[in-house]
Amino acid sequence: MDRVELGAFLRSRRERIGPADVGLPVGPRRRTPGLRREEVAALAFISAEYYTRLEQARGPRPSREVLSGLARALRLTDAERDHLHELAGAPRSAAPGPPREVRQSILDLVHRLPGSAAFVTSATLEVLAWNDLAAALMEDFSALSRRDRNLARRAFLGPRDEGPSLYGVSDATAFARHAVCRLRGAAARYPDDPEVSALIRELHCGSEEFARLWASHEVDAEPTLSKTFRHPLVGPVTVACDALELTDRDQQVVIYTAVPGSSSEQALRLLAVVGTQRMTAPG
Repeated sequence: MDRVELGAFLRSRRERIGPADVGLPVGPRRRTPGLRREEVAALAFISAEYYTRLEQARGPRPSREVLSGLARALRLTDAERDHLHELAGAPRSAAPGPPREVRQSILDLVHRLPGSAAFVTSATLEVLAWNDLAAALMEDFSALSRRDRNLARRAFLGPRDEGPSLYGVSDATAFARHAVCRLRGAAARYPDDPEVSALIRELHCGSEEFARLWASHEVDAEPTLSKTFRHPLVGPVTVACDALELTDRDQQVVIYTAVPGSSSEQALRLLAVVGTQRMTAPG
C-alpha cells in the first residue's frame, strides 16, 4: 500500500469535483476547491475522520468495500478505479462467483417498503432477500432451497411437479429474454465459477426456449415497466416494475408497486394481511 500516493490521488480527485456535480449546495463561503473531505466521506459511507487519515497518509489499508464507495463518491473512471486499487495494495481481480451477501442497508430498505413487493437478486437471478409482500405475491421463498430460489430456473424449468411457470405473469416471454441476457453477462464476468456454468448447462439441456434464446447472443433486453400477476387468491395484480442496480455487489433490487387507489393496490393490501398462508374458498 502506497499511503502517500493514495492520499495525493484521493485529494486530486476530490478537488476536481464541484458540489453541484453531486447534488450538493455550493454555499457562499466555500474556500475548498471541489468537495470537502466530510462530503466525500458521507458519499462513500465512511467516517470523515477515516477519510481524512487516508488523505494524510495515516490510514490503515482500506477494504474493497471502502474502495468501491470511494470510487463511486469520486466518480472515478475504470482506469482511475484500477489505479485506486493498486495504490491501496488491493488490485482488482475477477470475483470467483456472483456475490450473494446482501448489504445490511439494502436489507433494511427492502423491509421498510411494506406497501411494495421488493426483493434482491444476484447476477444469476437467485433471490437473495425479500420482504413479506414479495413472498405473498410470488411464493414463500423461505420454504424453498437455494436451488429453487433461482428465477431463471423457475422461468424455464419451473417446479419439478408443475413444469415451466412464472407466477402467471403477463411478461413471461420478455422475462425469459431478460434472464438469458443476465446469465450471458454473468457467464462473461465469472467464467471460472462452476455454479454459473452448471446453471447455464442445466437450462440449455432442459429448455428448448432457453437454448434458442441463448443461441441469439443477445446481451441487452428491453426493461419491463409493468406486469400483471395472476394470483390464485386475489386475482390479477398489475404493478409497476423498478429495478435498482447495486453495481458494487452485482445485484439488483426489484420493487413492484401498484397504482394508488387501484384494485391492484387493494389486492396487495389483502396479500399483506393474508401473507403466504393458504386459504381455501368455500364451496
